[in-house]
Amino acid sequence: MRLLRAREVPGRLAAGAYILHSGLEKWKGDEARARALHGMAANAFPVLKDVPPEQFLKFLAGGEIAVGSALLAPFVPAALAGAALTGFSGALVALYARTPALRKPGSIWPSQAGVGVSKDVWMLGIGLGLLADALTDHT
Repeated sequence: MRLLRAREVPGRLAAGAYILHSGLEKWKGDEARARALHGMAANAFPVLKDVPPEQFLKFLAGGEIAVGSALLAPFVPAALAGAALTGFSGALVALYARTPALRKPGSIWPSQAGVGVSKDVWMLGIGLGLLADALTDHT
């Protein structure tokens, strides 16, 4: 089993620490936060409408904790960490794309309300980079 390559460390550390912290904060989230996050997610992904907001928040927090931990753990292969990050950040980018209020009218560029979510595209880039690097490594 190969440990982390030096070039993987910055992206995994930055994204992993950020996502893990976000998940831990959400784990302690109150009912108002659960309703707000659930409402935004359910508008973008209607299949989530039937999930209770508190349960959604716990699932989201648990997912963030798992993805963040996988990125930070040096024994988790880059392909697995990259796939987890790509899936997670891909869902966030999809949320951004499916929520018109987050973008300027007729544009892909963020509105003031969308700046925070639009920045998640950097995590998608890191995830895809980890995946591409792992899939093209012939050592």
